[in-house]
Amino acid sequence: MLLGVNIDHVATLRNARGGDEPSVIQAAKICIEAGANGITTHLREDRRHITDYDVFAIKNDLNCKLNLEMAATYEMKKIALELLPHSCCIVPENRQEVTTEGGLDVAAQTEKLKEFIAPLIDAGIQVSLFIDPEPGQVSAASKTGAQFIELHTGAYSLAFKRKSEKNEFSKLKQSCSLAHMLDIKVNAGHGLNYENVSKIHEIDGIYELNIGHSIISKAVFIGLDNAVKEMLNLVNKI
Repeated sequence: MLLGVNIDHVATLRNARGGDEPSVIQAAKICIEAGANGITTHLREDRRHITDYDVFAIKNDLNCKLNLEMAATYEMKKIALELLPHSCCIVPENRQEVTTEGGLDVAAQTEKLKEFIAPLIDAGIQVSLFIDPEPGQVSAASKTGAQFIELHTGAYSLAFKRKSEKNEFSKLKQSCSLAHMLDIKVNAGHGLNYENVSKIHEIDGIYELNIGHSIISKAVFIGLDNAVKEMLNLVNKI
């Protein structure tokens, strides 16, 4: 499996006082030099952490794979088509949420999403849909033209070492298997940390994990370079 590092919360820390510290660009560079496959950022409507300047600076200044998480809005599509990141992950967005609370309801808006992502794919951008591990959502995602899904691992992460863990983990495995049957690639992320990530190896066929908060939190104590390398060791089963 590959590791994409979400650096949103480097921007959260920067924005707490304003100014330029800590540098989002420097953080992205450290992650890539430490071995991360790419950088993930969520450009939210309210710009609460990552800004337009950040994503364009990462794309233009660093020779790395940029994965842009974004809502399915006209504004974000316009930015994505100008930015031309390596990939876009379409996510639900609620202004009141602290972090993304669940997956897209693709089944309820299949045609709308198909129309929304078509210009992104035509522009050469890989598109994934962030969904809960439910068969109906996987099946609906396969009808949109998106090349990837990203399975929301939040429920599994919350259930880790609890009675519901087995059930939540089974949903991930079954959804991944169904996705491959439908010829759609699978990424995963949300809530994964240094304790629960190793079990993900039991799921065949996950291409990439996108992990952010846990890595940035650990970096406070051991440095970003070490935090990324430690997670990479777990992702690569070293």
